[in-house]
Amino acid sequence: MTTTDVEKRTLIKVVLETNFALVTYNPVIKLAKIEWKAKASTEEYQSAFIALLEYADKYPIHYFLSDITKQSVVSPENRKWFENIMVPMAMGKGLKKAGALFDGNVFKKYYVNLIIQTTKKLGLPLKVFNSEEEAIKWFLKD
Repeated sequence: MTTTDVEKRTLIKVVLETNFALVTYNPVIKLAKIEWKAKASTEEYQSAFIALLEYADKYPIHYFLSDITKQSVVSPENRKWFENIMVPMAMGKGLKKAGALFDGNVFKKYYVNLIIQTTKKLGLPLKVFNSEEEAIKWFLKD
């Protein structure tokens, strides 16, 4: 039996919705996603991830996808927080793979490359994708 696109969409749970981000969870494939909508302050940036970490206490999150196509430049402070606090905590809660939807922006490429270097050291596979479908295929492979 296959699940239709409409059924899949109704399964998606909204974890947090704000003017700067939409945070969702797909319980079928255990995928958490943040779709950045606008520039976020340090508190806002961290709150999106904290919402997912708290959600992971009740529901398993094996895969994480960040859609950064509309995200503004991330401050070095937020990047370091993500690398040193968020990623290790998420891995401790069962995160297996992560991905980013990326538009090729030079500043975002620098940010993503720094994140990839860190996650590699921590043992978390992270790849960049052009579409959510590509990312999900990679997440579910293995």
